Amino acid sequence: MPGKFTVVPVKDGRRRTGKAGSEDEDVDHNNVLREEDEDAPGDGNPKESSPFINNTDNDKGNNYDGKNMALFEEEMDSNPMVSSLLNKLANYTNLTQGAQEHEEADDDEGPKKKAVKSPQMGTFMGVYLPCLQNILGVILFLRLTWIVGTAGIMESLAIVGMCCSCTMLTAISMSAIATNGVVPAGGSYYMISRSLGPEFGGAVGLCFYLGTTFAGSMYILGTIEILLTYIVPKAAIFVAVEKEDEADALLNNMRVYGTCCLVLMSLVVFVGVKYVNKLALVFLACVILSILAIYAGVIKTAFEPPDFPVCLLGNRTLQNHDFDKCLKTEEVDNVTVTTKLWMLFCKGPELNASCNEYFVRNNVTEVQGIPGLTSGVISDNMWSDYGPLGMLVENKRQPSVPAEDTSRDIYMPYVFNDIATFFTLLVGIYFPSVTGIMAGSNRSGDLRDAQRSIPIGTILAIATTSFIYVTCVVLFGACIEGVVLRDKFGDSVKGNLVIGTLSWPSPWVIVIGSFFSCCGAGLQSLTGAPRLLQAIARDGIVPFLQVFGHGKANGEPTWALLLTGGICEIGILIASLDAVAPILSMFFLMCYLFVNLACAVQTLLRTPNWRPRFKYYHWSLSFLGMSLCLSLMFISSWYYAIVAMVIAGCIYKYIEYRGAEKEWGDGIRGLSLNAARYALIRLEEAPPHTKNWRPQLLVLLNLDSDLGIKHARLLSLTTQLKAGKGLTIVGNVLEGTYLTKEAEAKKAEQNIKASMSAERTKGFCHVVVSSNLRDGFSHLIQSAGLGGMKHNSVLMAWPGTWKQSNDPQSWKNFIETVRETTAAHQALLVAKNIDSFPTNQDRLGEGTIDVWWVVHDGGLLMLLPFLLRQHKVWRKCKMRIFTVAQMDDNSIQMKKDLQMFLYHLRLNAEVEVVEMHDSDISAFTYEKTLVMEQRSQLLKQMQLSRTEREREIQSITDESRSSIRRKNQGGAQGSSPSRQPSQTEEDEAQLIHDRNTASHAALNDKADTGPDRVHMTWTKEKLFSERNRNREANANVAVRDLFNMKPEWESLNQSNVRRMHTAVKLNEVVVNKSQGAHLVLLNMPGPPRNRGGDENYMEFLEVLLEGLNRVLLVRGGGREVITIYS
Repeated sequence: MPGKFTVVPVKDGRRRTGKAGSEDEDVDHNNVLREEDEDAPGDGNPKESSPFINNTDNDKGNNYDGKNMALFEEEMDSNPMVSSLLNKLANYTNLTQGAQEHEEADDDEGPKKKAVKSPQMGTFMGVYLPCLQNILGVILFLRLTWIVGTAGIMESLAIVGMCCSCTMLTAISMSAIATNGVVPAGGSYYMISRSLGPEFGGAVGLCFYLGTTFAGSMYILGTIEILLTYIVPKAAIFVAVEKEDEADALLNNMRVYGTCCLVLMSLVVFVGVKYVNKLALVFLACVILSILAIYAGVIKTAFEPPDFPVCLLGNRTLQNHDFDKCLKTEEVDNVTVTTKLWMLFCKGPELNASCNEYFVRNNVTEVQGIPGLTSGVISDNMWSDYGPLGMLVENKRQPSVPAEDTSRDIYMPYVFNDIATFFTLLVGIYFPSVTGIMAGSNRSGDLRDAQRSIPIGTILAIATTSFIYVTCVVLFGACIEGVVLRDKFGDSVKGNLVIGTLSWPSPWVIVIGSFFSCCGAGLQSLTGAPRLLQAIARDGIVPFLQVFGHGKANGEPTWALLLTGGICEIGILIASLDAVAPILSMFFLMCYLFVNLACAVQTLLRTPNWRPRFKYYHWSLSFLGMSLCLSLMFISSWYYAIVAMVIAGCIYKYIEYRGAEKEWGDGIRGLSLNAARYALIRLEEAPPHTKNWRPQLLVLLNLDSDLGIKHARLLSLTTQLKAGKGLTIVGNVLEGTYLTKEAEAKKAEQNIKASMSAERTKGFCHVVVSSNLRDGFSHLIQSAGLGGMKHNSVLMAWPGTWKQSNDPQSWKNFIETVRETTAAHQALLVAKNIDSFPTNQDRLGEGTIDVWWVVHDGGLLMLLPFLLRQHKVWRKCKMRIFTVAQMDDNSIQMKKDLQMFLYHLRLNAEVEVVEMHDSDISAFTYEKTLVMEQRSQLLKQMQLSRTEREREIQSITDESRSSIRRKNQGGAQGSSPSRQPSQTEEDEAQLIHDRNTASHAALNDKADTGPDRVHMTWTKEKLFSERNRNREANANVAVRDLFNMKPEWESLNQSNVRRMHTAVKLNEVVVNKSQGAHLVLLNMPGPPRNRGGDENYMEFLEVLLEGLNRVLLVRGGGREVITIYS
């Protein structure tokens, strides 16, 4: 029941607005669905595409300057007044689509098109009668009597009951979906796709299309069967010479005539679809008249049964084509002569001619084919009589003397089973007779009140047809002899249609009625199927179907009609009605299954928008209907069911990977959300076990000034490491406030998603706007993820330009990130030279992934190469593990223990133990430490301009490089001429220190002049001049300067010296062993506890990684991530 609304008039003291906001308002109703202007003012939030909200183009003329609404005047651009909204709602129409629209396009010859008429069809004409016409058809007239005779009344009622219950439950589910809002034209495809999403919608829509197309084949085959078997049998092109060739001849005739009929019907649909729709009522009248004739004939049999004698030889039924009397011999002028029947079984007309053994031993009997309602034949037809192919149709009540030789029976004029019969086959053949329940919903665009008409009309039509089928089963069994019921083509009643023998006033009423009924149904299928395909193609969810969305100028789906005709021809080439019927049963059953699933999902999810007007539904009924559909699929034909499900599955996966992205608010998305919520709640209960641990990555990306990705190879590495498994969150931080950076944040997110798609990185994107980068990265590390689905590892690139950067925050942020991941107990992966890492398209050849296991922090170092080698980029690489042995370690035992450990871990890797003996700290180490500390002091004490600082950094960089060269050339001691270059370089190092000290003093003396007056007294040019002067000095001065440097070394921080010594020695060993490796994984030392040494920490890492190409620094999260246990 709708709630009560009260309209309160609000008076304005200045002016009076009309009842719809303005008397002169000109509402353009045809433009209600226009997209919102991109430049419309607002708060920057994305607008939902809606016919009513955020669409105020029509209200631009309204002046909301009254005193009463001043509080909301700033929101009028995005949120309309209620009066305007109600006016649009009242004028919103569900435009008619389909045949009516195409008719108007055909009839429209002037430049100005006609106004589209409002839908006027009610429940009876719009839903009830179309459903009745589509449900009742070829199976009722051609196969129902045979099904009753073969399965018996009881099993036939079971078949009818199952199939009708399936369609009734589906109709209830469909009614709930159809009444949940305005239903545009599109019918079942629209309902399923908008309820279950584009993947299911496309798969089921195409299944429904194939079902409708094969239904067209079935109706055409039914038309030709009626034509060639009952109307003009002599029109057959292929005539069997031998008895055993009759079946093949019939099939070939069906193929030829069926193809001609298909071409003719396709031309009719192509030229004038409006005539098909206008003739629909004529075809429906044929169906109704035929059914009335059946009921009239049943009533007549109660007191005057029709005369249709059936001739039996023993208990075998004979084909009554080539003889007129059911007699072996007869008396003519007191002379016994043989009949035509004798000639069929004997080699001559003589009484002493050689005859068939069974014919000699048994007598002929004539029984009535239609004994009547009161004859009691119902008891004989109660139970089934299944049999194999070629089984004779026999009357069990008649006496029979079997013959010894039955080899010639196939050539005798007996009535045989043309196919093997069993219960499940009959279910598949019968089910198409209950399809067609979607006819009303397919016309939803033409209905006056679709939400009221679809449920009532569809359910009434199913109830009516179910009553007709049930009564027909019982009445056929009560009125017709069993052998006639099992005679599929009426051979025993002179080739009459079996159901026609029961009708009144003439069998021709049924024959002509069923012929036109099948013609009409075939035309309707050829009209509806192309439009369904066109709707799917225009939705854009299946890329390869785009071409079928086009057609003639008036919208007729020409290309779709061609494809439909081609698929229909496949069914016609099958040529057997009994073989085609189970095929289309599969597709319709799958469609109905998903209608029930859609209703059940929506009901169980209880989404706020699920408010059907049809209240007589329940999720249990939908599940029952779904289960019944699935059962009927496998009962009818398990192999057809599997094929149909494979086809639907392939279409589903194709749309999922290649189809267009569509967001239709479907129930599957809601189901996924509920499942995700449940899983997240379960995950949060306990941390994952070591066996389930895998790196759940937070990837910290950097963007350039244009918001482009700086290091796309970081995403490639993520893909290679994850292979689509587990969680990946790609994060970025923009500096500023969200109000000012909202547009940039969205653009950055789009760019990141595009890069993720290009690199095939499956995961989520998270862009944070923060006042500074430091806090932004901290927020990401703390809050990225949800519940138990949070990252446990952070992947980032090494800040390669930290030395050249004018802003020390670049490396300070890096170190703080290292500290925060450690505090959060998260693993950290730092990739150096990330731009040299392989892409996903590269294939690395034979090579190694070297792991330098210095300290144990959970086993992540050994797990990462294993994960990388699962990807095809790294698949050919071998894994080598190096560990470092100290002076007092037994390196041989260490190697054995490590090999055993890797064996238990099920990892294949070469093992090598590298011995690092204690050695004196070299002069090179002291110099590296000295240069490092001098640089640090220099940048702390001097407030330099940007240009000067760059020069200073460059000079120190040059000095560092010269120190590296000195290291390669030899030691620092000795007085031979070969040591002279080294001594000169050390002089230069001392000179730098002295000059820097003087520079600092000069700057301190001039501090009162202000920062703008500060300039360097030691420049790069002066360095070169001093270098040349030193080279001219004699060797004694050089030696003296060398010894003068000793006190400088002793004044260094000994902790820094030891750390530098470790970095230099370890770097020597790693470069010696792993310089040619494809990738080096190395334990990452932690940052110092004292933040004053942060810059030195960066220098240590630089020295440690010097000379290596691809390096992945790894820092564990403080827990075991790999185990030897199963």
